Amino acid sequence: MPAPVTFTIEPGGCLRGAIGVPGDKSISHRAVIFGAIAEGDTEVHGFLEAADTLATAAAFRAMGVDIDGPRDGSLRVRGVGLRGLRAPDADLDLGNSGTAMRLLPGVLAAQAFDARLRGDASLNARPMGRIITPLTSMGARIEASAGMTPPLAIRGRGAPLTAIEYRMPVASAQVKSCLLLAGLYADGVTRIHEPAPSRDHTERMLSAFGHGVQRADDAIGIEGGTELRATKVEVPGDISSAAFFLVGASIAPGSDLRIEAVGMNPTRVGVIEVLRAMGARIDVLDERSVGGEPIADVRVRAADLHGVTIPRALVPLAIDEFPALFVAAACAEGETILEGAGELRVKESDRIAAMAAGLAALGVDAEPREDGMRIRGGALGGGRVASHGDHRIAMSLAMAGLRASAPVIVDDCANVATSFPGFAALARSAGLAIDVGVGR
Repeated sequence: MPAPVTFTIEPGGCLRGAIGVPGDKSISHRAVIFGAIAEGDTEVHGFLEAADTLATAAAFRAMGVDIDGPRDGSLRVRGVGLRGLRAPDADLDLGNSGTAMRLLPGVLAAQAFDARLRGDASLNARPMGRIITPLTSMGARIEASAGMTPPLAIRGRGAPLTAIEYRMPVASAQVKSCLLLAGLYADGVTRIHEPAPSRDHTERMLSAFGHGVQRADDAIGIEGGTELRATKVEVPGDISSAAFFLVGASIAPGSDLRIEAVGMNPTRVGVIEVLRAMGARIDVLDERSVGGEPIADVRVRAADLHGVTIPRALVPLAIDEFPALFVAAACAEGETILEGAGELRVKESDRIAAMAAGLAALGVDAEPREDGMRIRGGALGGGRVASHGDHRIAMSLAMAGLRASAPVIVDDCANVATSFPGFAALARSAGLAIDVGVGR
């Protein structure tokens, strides 16, 4: 178990200069997964070297995939093809990685061997019914703990899965990606209907690996049985990591920050759209494309924010960024209302309850609701707040210190290493007065 980590943020300050954020976590996970089951060697550059993505790499190493690196953000994955994975000698420990826990069953469901997936205490409490139900209808044999939570035992089938047509009850890129991966091993065409668009990194990566998807209205189809071809993957900066700095620079007077080479996938820019609706001054500069993914530099300056009712259509496009957006709402004039975001209840923590409690501890009027939050902006005081071991809660509450009237102490921050191991140092270089305490 990692030593306890505490962030202490002194009030005031602003964010200035130019920074780069780590590689996109979602794309880094997928690059390893697709590279492992492709034919040939896949080169990945800009890979996020964090606990979550390294857990995915370790899982495929345990199943016989040769992976060199990562070194300075680069690694080489020597693919074994769709049927070349080997039975692991022990449980596959995925740590805190919800992405790996939801995507790997799509690959493992049709293998000829048994595998058992487990995680840390937080991950083992997260519900997996939304992948288990459709995978079971495809012929997968999955045993879960009570409440459909991990550990997950996936029994070897050794035969193709059955293609299905599935209507997702909730938009989720992880569930969609799991089923697209399973569709690679199915007889026929698997079709998935989304109630709203969710991030499409999996679809883009399938195309890059030589296996395009079929699109019609709200449906995404994939035909099974076709091998993937290795390719080169360039991973852009993670907009979810940039979100903390977008919010911090928006709320701190005097801020003028440029974030370079950020992924601008249209299914991921909800955080920018919400902030702009609140009055944020955000400019997207030097737009270009890397490896099939759009990227750009983003300039953000301090602004007087105002509360908004967040459109439901933007919820899937900003689902991971809402903890940071809640901090923006706390610093905005008026009321911000979020509805239709029940997914936040089943992330690394209950992010609605955790952020409501954290903001309330700083003196903010924050009312948690079943599927969202009502926040009335106002002055932020100091205090001690809990991250509940959730990396995004920890970094969001750290940014709140920019507008607090007294020091903010955030407990239980070790899991920041799962997605953004250099967060504190980068934030300090940009102007956040943050101190990291270990073992206290």
